[in-house]
Amino acid sequence: MEISEVRVKLVTDKDERLKGFCSITMDREFLVRDIKIIEGTGGPFVAMPSRKMCDHCKRCGAKNHLKARFCNDCGAKLKENRARRKYRGKVKLHADVAHPVNAEFRKKLHDQIIAAFNAEVEKSKEPDYEPTELDGMDEDIPEVV
Repeated sequence: MEISEVRVKLVTDKDERLKGFCSITMDREFLVRDIKIIEGTGGPFVAMPSRKMCDHCKRCGAKNHLKARFCNDCGAKLKENRARRKYRGKVKLHADVAHPVNAEFRKKLHDQIIAAFNAEVEKSKEPDYEPTELDGMDEDIPEVV
C-alpha cells in the first residue's frame, strides 16, 4: 500500500503538546483524517484517529463516555471504574478508528508523516505562509447518489 498524499495542518498554540493534524491518502483511493502529531519526550510521534469509549446507563440506557460520573440523559450516578484495563493496567478510554496492522507499515507511515510535518514547520517560517487546508483532500471524488 502506498501513501500517495500527506497533508499537515499545524496547531498554532505553542504551549500545547499537540503540534498538528494530518490527513493521508493511500493508493489515491482511501483517505484517513484526524491523525494527530504530538510532541513527546523523544520527539514528535503520530497518534492515529480514535473515539472515546462509551457504555450505557443501567437506568435509562443512554450512552455515556466512560469518564462520565452522571448519565447525560437521566442524571443517575454512574458506577466508577467502568473502563476495561489494557496491558500494564492502564485504563482504556479510547479506541482507534484506524491504525496500521504491522510494524513495517507503522514505521513507513510515521516517517512520512513526520517528514511532512517538518516540511510544513519550515514552510510556516516563510513570510507568505498559507496554512494547509485538510478539508480539500476529497475534491476530486465524485458524489455517490
